[in-house]
Amino acid sequence: MELFKEQFICRASAAGMLMTDPKKKTDTISKTTISYLNDWMKEHIYGYRKNVSTKQIEKGIEYEDAAIEAVIDWCDLPFVVKNEQRFTDDWFTGEPDLLTTDRVIDIKNSWDFNTFPLFDEEIPTENYMYQVQVYMYLTGRKKASVIYVLLTTPETKFEPEITYDHVDTKFRYKVFDFDYDPEIIEKLKQRIIDCRTYIKQKENELLTKI
Repeated sequence: MELFKEQFICRASAAGMLMTDPKKKTDTISKTTISYLNDWMKEHIYGYRKNVSTKQIEKGIEYEDAAIEAVIDWCDLPFVVKNEQRFTDDWFTGEPDLLTTDRVIDIKNSWDFNTFPLFDEEIPTENYMYQVQVYMYLTGRKKASVIYVLLTTPETKFEPEITYDHVDTKFRYKVFDFDYDPEIIEKLKQRIIDCRTYIKQKENELLTKI
């Protein structure tokens, strides 16, 4: 009997969860990774996905197409359309927002001007760097950009709608560029092996209870 008929592969958006280092040198995966894997196993056992919804996530979904159109316009990317293809191999799966002939582009929709990284020299969320590394690996590209955009902040129960149409567009997008790093991918693959070992261990423990 097997509880998990699907072999664990890493979603690009979760790569950063696997790259957190364990505090103990004797451990192969961190508590952060273990928590993520425990959720993965419960989703497969019970047949439901964990529902995570925040106003930031909802804005990202609602304004996804508008953000893509804004990036194409503001960054002068002619003849580029939204990517609809999911790329998957034995290790990773992911669906980047935009693909050019030599570059992966992933777009992040900032909630409001306070969270927009106007002055940041390095990407504020390191997980996004790992995410595009996986995209580059899956698509064969050697360059990637994570582009933050600042679009209308939708009205909530406690906050009014805020628009930024009066602001020069050069202050409404921020680009972080990356080169492909095969060492990161190799480290991720080893973490995936460690994750599969952990999942198999937990599967055996659960099956002994049946």
